[in-house]
Amino acid sequence: MKIAQSHQMSYTDKRRKDLEFLVGDMVFLKVIPMKGVMRFGVRGKLRQRYIGPFEILERLGDLPYRMALPPRFSEVYNVFHVSILRKYLADTSHVLNYEPL
Repeated sequence: MKIAQSHQMSYTDKRRKDLEFLVGDMVFLKVIPMKGVMRFGVRGKLRQRYIGPFEILERLGDLPYRMALPPRFSEVYNVFHVSILRKYLADTSHVLNYEPL
């Protein structure tokens, strides 16, 4: 049994990465799926998986982070577990430049 556990642990540890964010980092927040619940006006496969980016205000321990949320999320508690956060990487190629007509 111990041998099987050590084999499984070695496979799992290869893919596991410790997530750590700094105060001031921008992160996306994962929208927790709930069957049949409508989020952001859409249901099922078309709903957003992540929202944001939001700024990290404070690290409260090893795993929880306090985030700066906009006023429209005033009813949501602003402390989140590290497992539902994803680092925001700014990509200038996604910015559209346009010239006014």
